[in-house]
Amino acid sequence: MAKIKVTKVKSAINRTQTQKRTLEALGLRKIGQVVEHEGTPSILGMVNKVKHLVSMETV
Repeated sequence: MAKIKVTKVKSAINRTQTQKRTLEALGLRKIGQVVEHEGTPSILGMVNKVKHLVSMETV
């Protein structure tokens, strides 16, 4: 699997509880924070769920 970089670019204020929990599960707390994950189907599904709050790039 390829590694991906996920960056939080927007706030989670006024978002649903599931979207907030998805960001927390990805390890994203502050805007501008970057985390690296393997590009597994579960991680890609989580990123797709909050795609309007994050940006993603492959490493």
